[in-house]
Amino acid sequence: MTFDVAVQKKRLMAMGAINVLCVLVALAAVVGFFKAGLDWALLVFAAALIVGFAAQIWFIAGLRRAKEGA
Repeated sequence: MTFDVAVQKKRLMAMGAINVLCVLVALAAVVGFFKAGLDWALLVFAAALIVGFAAQIWFIAGLRRAKEGA
């Protein structure tokens, strides 16, 4: 795999979109947990954090793979 700027830019945009979505879901879950008393919202919050971090790891791993292949 070569270091293609266009591919990496698409990966960056995808990661950014996933992280924005995860932040919105996490905020809604926190509000649901503290204001509405929904116990399951804490699990949704944790899942949103895990998915957001996984998206960042996916992006960085793609950069490393492209750099090693170049």
